Amino acid sequence: MQDNTVQDITGGQGTVRPFAQFNAAADAGVLDKAIKTKGVDEATIIETLVRRSNAQRQQIKAAYQQVNGKPLDVALKAALKGELEEVVLGLLMTPAQYDSFLLKSAMKGLGTDEDTLVEILASRTNKEIREIKQVFKQGNISASYHPALYEAGEKRKGTDCGVFIDILTSRNACHLRKVFQLYSKYSKVDVAKAIDLELKGDIENCLISVVKCAGNKPAFFVEKLNQAMKGSGYKGKILTRILVSRSEIDLAKIKQEYQSKFGKSLYQDIQDDTKGDYETILLALCGN
Repeated sequence: MQDNTVQDITGGQGTVRPFAQFNAAADAGVLDKAIKTKGVDEATIIETLVRRSNAQRQQIKAAYQQVNGKPLDVALKAALKGELEEVVLGLLMTPAQYDSFLLKSAMKGLGTDEDTLVEILASRTNKEIREIKQVFKQGNISASYHPALYEAGEKRKGTDCGVFIDILTSRNACHLRKVFQLYSKYSKVDVAKAIDLELKGDIENCLISVVKCAGNKPAFFVEKLNQAMKGSGYKGKILTRILVSRSEIDLAKIKQEYQSKFGKSLYQDIQDDTKGDYETILLALCGN
């Protein structure tokens, strides 16, 4: 059985690794043939894209455009449908493009999908947030020093939510852990409890998620994945965005955490919860 675990440059563990004998032009040709095959050769499309890193997929897109004179994502969008299409198009975007796409989708139409916003903003690193903002063409988030948490929250009557959000979305996990330790010097309760006392609703959910991510990011995603697959109501979009976005970062660690917490494999639960080409591509991303 092939081991698809790879150590990424940030020290996390992904399940998708760069393909050793990579040839962008050859892959573009294979995909073009699969798209034009009668009935579409989904298996080849899945195999080709999942076994390539995101950086390699960007090269395949460039090679495809050069030969065919049209974007690969446009060709695949026309050839595929449903959840398989969503996963494939997600894999073809850069991580920052994919996160921006998810954020924009979450804010589109009537109402806002707060869970998606919270998940992305709480779990991404400083660098990832900066890259998302470049794609989004938004301004910088200001950052304040840790005592501002206490000044903005418990110490004053009413809460300056802006300061909480600024600090907790502009610091990486390592810095946040130090912030939460230092917080106890200023307050008798820990930061999660302080957030619970001070805030309600979406802002509270966001900040509690940031606290969880600072402590153990894989465990945060394990909780999300399990919630997506248990109980009533099918939540495929959650499976899609987590497996696509974490496949090169820490999906192997997420799998280990999942097995340890629930006594069964993430692979098995995905197998039980999905079907068809969607199941095939998610299991391929998950790795053996």
